Amino acid sequence: MATDYDAPRVAQEDQPANESLEAIQSRQGGSQTALLDVEEADTAEGIDLPGADLSHEELLIQVVPVQEDEFTCMSCFLVHHRSQLAREKDGKKYCSECEG
Repeated sequence: MATDYDAPRVAQEDQPANESLEAIQSRQGGSQTALLDVEEADTAEGIDLPGADLSHEELLIQVVPVQEDEFTCMSCFLVHHRSQLAREKDGKKYCSECEG
C-alpha cells in the first residue's frame, strides 16, 4: 500500500479552527511547571571558581604523552592520529577537519 507522505497527519476536521488559548490551556490541565533535574554533584561545592587553590587536589586520570604516530594540530590544538594530517607547513601540522 502506498503512503502519501505529503498528506497532513491530522485531518482538518479533527482540529478546531478558532479555539481560544484559554480553552487549549484548560484542556491541557492549566499551568505547566518546569522540573529541574538537579544532581547531587551540581551543588555549589562542585563548582571550581577561577583562581581557586587546587593544589590539594589529585589528578584522577592518567595523562599519556603524544605518541609517535600522533600530532597536535596548530589550528584546533587537538591531538590527532597521523592519518588525519592534511598539510604541514614550516613544521606546523594541520588536521583534515581544520583544513576541510
